[in-house]
Amino acid sequence: MSKILLLGFSAFLLCACAGIKPQGAFSLTAHSTNPDYSQLENWAAHPEKSDPADRNPNGVTQASQMDDKVDVFFLHPTTYTGKKGQRNWNGDLKDGKLNERTDGSTILYQASIFNGAGRVFAPRYRQAHLHAYFTKDTSSSQAAFELAYSDVKAAFQYYLDHYNQGRPIIIASHSQGTTHGVRLLKEFFDKQPLQAQLVAAYLVGMPVLKSAFVAIPPCETPTDTNCFCSWRTYKKDYLPKKYAIGNEIAVTNPLSWSTDNIYQPKTENEGAVLRKFEKLLPQLVDAQVEQGVLWVTKPKFPGSFLFRTKNYHIADLNFFYMNVRHNAIQRAKTFIQQD
Repeated sequence: MSKILLLGFSAFLLCACAGIKPQGAFSLTAHSTNPDYSQLENWAAHPEKSDPADRNPNGVTQASQMDDKVDVFFLHPTTYTGKKGQRNWNGDLKDGKLNERTDGSTILYQASIFNGAGRVFAPRYRQAHLHAYFTKDTSSSQAAFELAYSDVKAAFQYYLDHYNQGRPIIIASHSQGTTHGVRLLKEFFDKQPLQAQLVAAYLVGMPVLKSAFVAIPPCETPTDTNCFCSWRTYKKDYLPKKYAIGNEIAVTNPLSWSTDNIYQPKTENEGAVLRKFEKLLPQLVDAQVEQGVLWVTKPKFPGSFLFRTKNYHIADLNFFYMNVRHNAIQRAKTFIQQD
C-alpha cells in the first residue's frame, strides 16, 4: 500500500478513532516564537538546499532548479495528526520527528511533482492539528488556523522580498495547504498587482468555489494561465455527505484539464507514484468530474485489496503525478512565451 496513502489513513484512525487530540483550549504560549524564514531550516524545500522535493522517479530527469525561470510556492497538507506528544493545537517547527514525517511524505511525494516547472519553495509552518477540522471547539480551531496562516503569510512575504525578483509564480497546495493557499491567493494575487505574475494555482484536496476569487477563474484548458485548478478524489459512484458538493464547487479533471464531465479513461493517465517513489505506475486510474468531486475507479496495485476507503483524498495528487507534473511545465512554458 502506498506510503502516502498509509500516512493519510493512519492519520484518520489516530485522530478520529484513538481520540488523540489537542488538550484544552488554544493557547499561544506554546507557540510564541515566530519562525525566521531567513534560516533554511525553516523551509522544507528550498532551491538553496538539498531536500526531497529535488528527487524524481526513475526515468524522469530535471535540470538544476537554480536555472529555472519560474518559482513554485508549495503548501504541504496536515502531517500533525496526533502522534505521541502532539497534543498542542499547532505543530512545533522544532519537532524533528514531525519535520521528518513531512519531508518523507508530502515533500517527497507531492512537492517533487513541481520541480520540473520551477524552483520549489515549501515553508515549514506551525500547522493546525488534524483535529482542528473536526472539533466543536471552534474558537480554538480558528485560532490554530490563524496561527498557521500567519506563518504561511510571513514565509510568502519573505520569499517575495528576497527571492522572487519578478519571476512568474505557481501556487501549489494540498488539503490544509489549500485552506491557506486560497487565503493567500485572495490576499496577495486576486485583483492585486502580483496577479500579473501568477502562472496558475493548483488548489487540491479541499472544496474551492468557482467564485472563490474576483479575478482568478478556474482553468478550462491545459494551457490556461492566471487561473486555478482544484479537485477532490473519491471512488466512483460515491458522494461525500460531510463536505459541500454541487455545481458551485470548482472541479478540474487532471487527465484532460477541463472542468466538463466527460469521462477520461486511464489510458490518459501518464503515471502515478505510490508505495515506491522511484516507480511510475502508468494508466492506474481514470477520472470523471461529478457533482463537485472527481470520481475514479478503484485502482489495482500491490496491496490494493487493503485499500477499502471510498475517500481517495490522500492520493489526490499522487494518482495523477505525471499528468500534474507535465501540466505545470506546460503552463509555465506558455506563461513565459506570453510574457
